[in-house]
Amino acid sequence: MPEASGSGSPATDFSVALLGAFARLGVRDVVLSPGARSQALALVCAELERLDLIRLHVRIDERGAGFLALGLAVESGRPALVVCTSGTAVANLHPAVLEAHHSGVPMILLTADRPDELRGIRSNQTTVQPGLFGPATRLCVDVPAPAGQPGEAAAAAALACQATDAATGRDSADPGPVQLNLAFREPLSAPVDLTEHSLPAVDSPAPVRPRPEPAPAVRVAAGPRTVVIAGTGATAAAEAFARSGGWPLLAEVSSGARFGPNLVGAYRELLQADEFGGRVERAVVFGHPTLSREIPALLQRDDVDTIVVAATGAEWFNPGRRVRVFARSVIADETAVVAAGTREAREWLGRWVMTSRQLLDGSPDLATPPVGERGMTRAELAALRAPVTRPILVDAVWRASWPHDRLVLGASRLIREADRLVGGKKIPVHSNRGLAGIDGTVATAVGIALASQFGPEPRPAGVTRLLLGDLALLHDAGSLLLTPGEPPPRLQVIVGNDGGGTIFDGLEVAASARTESVARVLFTPQRMDFAQLAAAYGWEYGRAGTRSELEQALTMPPAGPSLLEVPLAR
Repeated sequence: MPEASGSGSPATDFSVALLGAFARLGVRDVVLSPGARSQALALVCAELERLDLIRLHVRIDERGAGFLALGLAVESGRPALVVCTSGTAVANLHPAVLEAHHSGVPMILLTADRPDELRGIRSNQTTVQPGLFGPATRLCVDVPAPAGQPGEAAAAAALACQATDAATGRDSADPGPVQLNLAFREPLSAPVDLTEHSLPAVDSPAPVRPRPEPAPAVRVAAGPRTVVIAGTGATAAAEAFARSGGWPLLAEVSSGARFGPNLVGAYRELLQADEFGGRVERAVVFGHPTLSREIPALLQRDDVDTIVVAATGAEWFNPGRRVRVFARSVIADETAVVAAGTREAREWLGRWVMTSRQLLDGSPDLATPPVGERGMTRAELAALRAPVTRPILVDAVWRASWPHDRLVLGASRLIREADRLVGGKKIPVHSNRGLAGIDGTVATAVGIALASQFGPEPRPAGVTRLLLGDLALLHDAGSLLLTPGEPPPRLQVIVGNDGGGTIFDGLEVAASARTESVARVLFTPQRMDFAQLAAAYGWEYGRAGTRSELEQALTMPPAGPSLLEVPLAR
């Protein structure tokens, strides 16, 4: 990279070199929260956006900005940059950094800071930023303030390469967050007027080291009675593996593997039964299971051999520390493929699959009276006019979503209802299950929606649906604030409003503690007027109190951002 010509501000020259290199490496999305110390980065971002070299997303709240970057990366597969100023701005990124760390999502933080001479003297908006995120970052570099010396532009380009490699896990197979802590001295910026010729060519990425050869796949042989378990992040690889070996597939709703002929949707009930769960001798686990107690209980049994499969990550899923084999990939060997066609294997798989289908098809939660020959019966009409229940809500959202859509599930009671009830369908589903928190759920969904709309590959127009509880929405209500002049997300937020955190009703203590105490400190009742909330942020609003209203709202969602409130009984 050529040296910067000199703007009069070393901060600006360094920012041009650094951000230009990131654009050259294929980083497309930048999420920025304003601040004085980061102004050089911000103004260069504005110029790169003007040249159509990046997509810039401006957000006033760093916590939401971090989760927006998370959603952009989840959908695009590429790290987004997060730019912020110094002080508490950096600390507000911590929840998103932790989720990215535990989910293996690439993210690059450019945190502006004071130079050495202003640290440790109680200078305004100054704290210890290097290492603030502890072990959650794959790389943390405290970059001294540029002084306009020869070689700084080349160093900035090398730093961008190093950060991108670390965030994407090129060398470590462990993608995740990276922090570049960038000190700047005054003058903090200078006027910027870039042309494409003043930046590195974005169509010729800088040389990078080749990826290491992947570890050979672990071969899984025939023999023990086996089930394949798919947690969050399992992907379609879990379904393909289960099908190749003829094994039952116990797939969570957020796994990306809840489809196919081997699917066992009602796995919770069957794992509790001796004739099913009691006979399991081996489990092969993909992803990160988090939605049931039955799966960890199965894997902690002494008589169950467990193989855990994770393509990336340094921390392995290991309930009870009893897992015997860890693998980056697995294949069913020839003995397993042949055994899949035997009578015994077909019976093992068939009992799981057929019993699961019977349980789901016969669920009284979703039953609708049949329509008579002369049209809609009174019972059918009454069912359509009856209040929406949680099972009806999750079933309707699942049925309305298709492969060209995106479905995001918040960490609430509703994702567990969906995991218990919905059938198989190959659709894109995401949920922040790295730490399973409610932080940034709206921001994550906005990121997924925007990345899906403006990705490199054209696709049919779809909608991103976010299904979450009322407290999860209120926790991230600030992310409903969208920036004028930026493309709006094609996003339908569906909030199940039961007046508080009813997920805590399932805790054992709820049956023994004082009712008023549980309500006060766990249920945390709320009386938000969601119509006014939507109006305040400029979102379209709808309300669906019956099944027919719900299905109509899901079938014909507004073209832009909208909020659909669904009242639910506690």
